[in-house]
Amino acid sequence: MHIYTFMTKNISLSDDAYNALAALKEKDKSFSDIILEITKKYGKKNLTSFAGKWHGSKEEAKKIFEEIMQERRKTRARDFPIE
Repeated sequence: MHIYTFMTKNISLSDDAYNALAALKEKDKSFSDIILEITKKYGKKNLTSFAGKWHGSKEEAKKIFEEIMQERRKTRARDFPIE
């Protein structure tokens, strides 16, 4: 005989947050289902998942790259004594 128990957690939501979540909920889905869908869609992503996503022009990319390199040149490595 197997007994399955589901772990539950209580979380606190503002009324606005609850109403926003409830608006996404359908009859056949639980709040947990909705939260899992949202976090899967908008959760942390691996940096490589953004490869090829740039929709700007090559000129815009070049300008951004040049600005990054300019900022990098402003910084210098520092030596710290280790005792």
